[in-house]
Amino acid sequence: MAVRQEHDDLIQLLDEQREMFRITLRGISEEQARQRTTASELTLGGLLHHLVGCERLWTKVLVDRDENAEQKLEDFAGQYSIGDSETVAGLLAEWEIVAANTAELIRSVDDLDASIPTPTNPWVPGRVWWSARFLILHILREIAHHSGHADIIREQLDGANTTAQRAG
Repeated sequence: MAVRQEHDDLIQLLDEQREMFRITLRGISEEQARQRTTASELTLGGLLHHLVGCERLWTKVLVDRDENAEQKLEDFAGQYSIGDSETVAGLLAEWEIVAANTAELIRSVDDLDASIPTPTNPWVPGRVWWSARFLILHILREIAHHSGHADIIREQLDGANTTAQRAG
């Protein structure tokens, strides 16, 4: 029973972190979603676009377990940009579907210690193997990491603060 509790805990942590990111986006316009507020190229919409794709990628890695998977630098082009035809509402709806699929996948993992091959990529030499648990926690880390970026961008945009918005 403890293993199932761990699955539920992972799902809950992911849900809570996604909610923090959604709070950061609360009340922004499409124009604001595309606005740079720091020296970085990052925008709120671009970060949202990245997180949807990132979660989709890592759940695919967990399912496929492909020992020959590769990622090239060009695979990441546009990763942090919101497309002209994309909207915040559309990306959030897409993320809800991805999140539901992630939760179902986590529930289906029998062995969180199972070794999963990760795709080779330009910044890590050679193939790396992660436990299923570590891979799921990596998704959480990505969301948390970019939630911090989003909070700074939002504060620069209009002074809104995620923690204050969450309380209010």
